[in-house]
Amino acid sequence: MTGVPLVIDLDGTLLRSDLLQESTLKLLATAPQHLLSLPGWLYTGKAHLKRQVAQRVTLDIAKLPYDEALIAWIESERSSGRSIVLCSASDSTFVGQVADHLGLFDEVIASDGVTNVSAERKAAILVERFGARNFDYAGNSRDDVPVWAQARRAVLVSPNAGVRSAAARVATIEREFSDGRAGLRSWVAALRLHQWTKNLLIFLPLLASHRIEEVTLIRSALLAFFAFGLCASSVYVLNDLMDLEADRHHPRKRLRAFASGTLSPQAGLWVCAALLLAALWIGWQVGPAFTVWLDIYLGLTLLYTFLLKRKILVDALALAALYTLRILAGGAAVGIWPGFWLLAFSLFLFLSLAFVKRYSEVSVLFAQGRHGAQGRDYLITDLPLIEILGIVSGFAAVVVMALYINGTSIALLYPNQDVIWLTVPILLYWISRMWVKAHRGEMHDDPVVFALSDGISLTSIAAFIAVMAAGSMPW
Repeated sequence: MTGVPLVIDLDGTLLRSDLLQESTLKLLATAPQHLLSLPGWLYTGKAHLKRQVAQRVTLDIAKLPYDEALIAWIESERSSGRSIVLCSASDSTFVGQVADHLGLFDEVIASDGVTNVSAERKAAILVERFGARNFDYAGNSRDDVPVWAQARRAVLVSPNAGVRSAAARVATIEREFSDGRAGLRSWVAALRLHQWTKNLLIFLPLLASHRIEEVTLIRSALLAFFAFGLCASSVYVLNDLMDLEADRHHPRKRLRAFASGTLSPQAGLWVCAALLLAALWIGWQVGPAFTVWLDIYLGLTLLYTFLLKRKILVDALALAALYTLRILAGGAAVGIWPGFWLLAFSLFLFLSLAFVKRYSEVSVLFAQGRHGAQGRDYLITDLPLIEILGIVSGFAAVVVMALYINGTSIALLYPNQDVIWLTVPILLYWISRMWVKAHRGEMHDDPVVFALSDGISLTSIAAFIAVMAAGSMPW
């Protein structure tokens, strides 16, 4: 090997993520009881914490989000005969696996459970190994500034403005790599703001009781809508952080902000906490009864994230329950009980849509020739069963609607009761079409999002609302 060695940092540089953050999240997802052990491990030292986590977690090294542009440059430098060194503060267990996977490095330096190879300590190790100003170093954060101060030249990888300025003061910048990550669009996608449309269910008790014109109740429902939206977004972020490896095995979900490394796990945790606190504060402004349902929703979503989503059938029931909880919470916010028929209709309808979601996901695996879903209990052989259960659930919702229309209490709210019967064929057509789309592999993973972007679905929804409105007119 000839020339000045090129030393590459791992976390945030070669890797668009952080191995300690990822491994700790996976530990909490698979063995949450270790949450109580983390402070004790950290008290002994950060290197000790990293080793303890590494001993209890395996990572899919091949699926980690690497910086391809940086790798291509490293390959060109190596082909010119230059020595390439991987030097990371992450535990040597993972760092060694990364080096073996990429096959680009002549030497590996990493934390060993006792010494945390970071900042000044990393600089001292590299100076001892290569000599001051006798190596080039690629990094990304303020912890790398002491290393750049001892390097001949600095290579910057997606630095923020402060890091770039600090590096320029202590070293000659050879080149800079930027991948344009962490923009507003990334956060909008991560927070799933488009999923807030599901929270319109909160207004359903108000609409069903024909009291939508009462300003005080509308204000309470709007606050409840935003509280649920913030709460749901916080859980979406947490769910993505818990599903990093599973998402990276999915053809579309691998492009999500956290799975692709566009957003860091640490930033996700901070945003998750902030959103949740805001949701609970707004919920308290609505009232204690609503807050109880919001807390139940939060508890069920957390249970779903850490346990239920990995259980076949239970996951679909949990998703249906989460939709129905929105209706219950909306009723609590305005002081109107939704009633048996609305809750039964919601449960069966959204159970059907939950099965559409799972059917679509498992169908993708079938097309890929895989036997099961990463992090799920579903197998491709379950496809016919999922389809049957979903169709039956959807038609059960139609039966509930028909029984409600045939009841005597409906006449109080809908003088033209016979007109309401038109909702039955509309529902039958829409549910049947959703399953035809799923069966043909034309369904988005989330059927609610699909419905809101599909012209025929929107027409069906508009027709349903128009029929209900016409039935309420005193003709």
